[in-house]
Amino acid sequence: MKFTDDQIADIGEEIIRVLKSVYDPEIPVDIYELGLVYDVQISEDGDVKIIMTLTTPNCPVAETLPQEVKDKVQSVEGVNSVDLELTFEPSWNKDMMSEEAKFELGML
Repeated sequence: MKFTDDQIADIGEEIIRVLKSVYDPEIPVDIYELGLVYDVQISEDGDVKIIMTLTTPNCPVAETLPQEVKDKVQSVEGVNSVDLELTFEPSWNKDMMSEEAKFELGML
């Protein structure tokens, strides 16, 4: 079954909602608002590719956080498979955070 553009948009919104439930253990802000998710691609077949980073390469959750993201996105209705690519290019910095995240952390 192929999804329509509207269905893909709905799946995308649900994926973002799920990503906002995953928190970096060192910073009390979700990974989406932190800017750790660089890209989310959804195919017509419901195959999802996520490109994300961590705040630091030696982040204490380097093993568990990507798996948590993968598991949560996999649970979204309509998602067929999840391919998660971890990258450190470009490396994350505080400028990638949303205004909301900066506000929450008292940086504005």
